[in-house]
Formats: sequence, C-alpha cells, structure tokens
Amino acid sequence: MKQFIDFIPLLLFFIVYKLDPRVIDLAGHELTVGGIYSATAVLIISSIVVYGAIFISQRKLEKSQWLTLVACLVFGSLTLAFHSETFLKWKAPVVNWLFALAFIGSHFIGDRLLIKRIMGHALTLPEPVWTRLNVAWIVFFLFCGAANLFVAFTFQDYWVDFKVFGSLGMTVLFLVGQGIYLSRHLHDTEPTTPKTED
Repeated sequence: MKQFIDFIPLLLFFIVYKLDPRVIDLAGHELTVGGIYSATAVLIISSIVVYGAIFISQRKLEKSQWLTLVACLVFGSLTLAFHSETFLKWKAPVVNWLFALAFIGSHFIGDRLLIKRIMGHALTLPEPVWTRLNVAWIVFFLFCGAANLFVAFTFQDYWVDFKVFGSLGMTVLFLVGQGIYLSRHLHDTEPTTPKTED
C-alpha cells in the first residue's frame, strides 16, 4: 500500500505529460495543461499533498520519503524556474545514487547494515546474507541511476515512459529476485555454540 501511495505523484506526472498541450481558463487565469512543465508542476503539488498527508496521519516521514520529496521540490523547481527539463532528468539518477551511498555508508558507519535496519525486525538471517543483500541493493541503485541517466539523455522521446514504468519494472524484478533468494535462507539461523550433553 505504501509503495502505491508513493507512486501517485509519478503517475499523475505521467498522465499530465501525455496530454496534448491545451490552454484552460481557471478563475480568469489561462493555464497550459499537458507537456513537461505542467506535468512537473503537478508532480511538485501532488508530492506535497501526498507526503503532507502521510506526515499528518503518521506524524513522520521515512528518510527515503524525505529524500524523494526534497529532490522533487529542488529539481522540479529548477526545471520550472529555468524552463529546462534537464534538471528533472537528473532527479532519478541523483536520488538513486544517494540511496546507494547510504547503503555503502552503512558498511562503515553504525553497528548494522542499512538493509538489516530496514528488514531486521521481520527477518532473522545470517550476517553473510545481510551483507550480500546490502551489496545487492547498492548495485541495484547504482544501475537504476545509470539506466535513468542513459535513457534520459539518449532516448529523449521515451525517458518519461522509462522514468515511470521502466524504473517500476526494474524494482519489481529486483524484489522478486530478492524474494527468491531470501526464500532459500529464511530458515537459516545465526550459528550458536552447541550444547554438550551431561
């Protein structure tokens, strides 16, 4: 459910982007709807509404949600201010690489890997498995960032489609792969000192 809520602003962005540009009258003001800039405005507004509602209902946002919201506001505002979609094209790569950096940092900072902090309450796994999972997420975020950057500046007619559905598809495939991998280790336990018989 949470993933669907997080996806709402991006879906609205895609819908507005795909509209044929048209001018509408709103309370005496003419607004252009359709295309990258009106879609960016919708992305900013819907992100504020969605994450604002989550914050009000839960009294907090997850760090990943804060990062997504701030990146949306910064890169979206720059896109509108300078009337250049280049800024928005950098949003997904930067966010993915910052996530990768956070997972990398957990190998050196703190007493637990980031993936274990996120999933450790639900799973009991050997430390080598946690390490491999953390590394897998690092590789995934680095790859997603690079893929988004490559498509955005190489296939400009399709970058919005990829931003919405390509990234979603990669995430689903990765999670399925992670689920298959975890299913092999769910019954593993940390090694313990065997008891001796009296």
